[in-house]
Amino acid sequence: MNYFITTIGQYVIFNFYVITQFPDIFKRMPLIVKQMKRVGYDSLFLISITSAFTGFVTSLQASYQTSGYIPESLIGVLVGKATMIELAPVLTGLVLTGKIGASIAAEIGTMKVNEELDALKSLAINPFSFVHLPRIIASSLMVPLLEIYAIIVGIFSAYTLSIFKYGINGYTFFANMRSFFNPSDLWGGVIKAFFFGLIISTIGCFVGSKTRDGAEGVGRAATLTVVYSSILILVMDFAVAAVLFGKM
Repeated sequence: MNYFITTIGQYVIFNFYVITQFPDIFKRMPLIVKQMKRVGYDSLFLISITSAFTGFVTSLQASYQTSGYIPESLIGVLVGKATMIELAPVLTGLVLTGKIGASIAAEIGTMKVNEELDALKSLAINPFSFVHLPRIIASSLMVPLLEIYAIIVGIFSAYTLSIFKYGINGYTFFANMRSFFNPSDLWGGVIKAFFFGLIISTIGCFVGSKTRDGAEGVGRAATLTVVYSSILILVMDFAVAAVLFGKM
């Protein structure tokens, strides 16, 4: 229990030190752009595949579970709301936890065990500004954009399957979706994705900076990052949904 409380305290202090480096954002812009490419552009293929099959499955499940209860012409409504509110942000966050979070932890963990972080300090370069800040800013910006991209791909995939499998008219699919569209559905998913991006990057940086025991420690840091980030993403998903859509 003491270890758990101590770790949480260290994580909070770590994030405080990162926040104090925000005035360096413009000075670190080249590093931020580099990390944005790494988080965003380099993840497009993975997000495309994940979102496409999520759209297919959502369309199939919506048709199967509502068969006999609501007309198939309303599949677009179910797919749209489920994708925007829940599936796109959560699946994007979990997928990027394995790709980006583990990568950040392994990279910074390697820098830690090779004493590269200490070398930066000896050169009067703050690791929180030079190493951690660009990754956290880039992840916070790009995960919401990837989530919006995932929504587009997922809905288009469901639309394609609905046309060929159920013979639903394309106009009907999108007209019904538009009729029941609520802006809070979209913004709720984007807000979730923003917090997911923060979770993935801050935990990756924090766990990586605490790495010990050489290569074994680097592997352990990557694993712990995926585990902790996945758990916190699900907890944050509930918390944000409760605030935005529920009644506490």
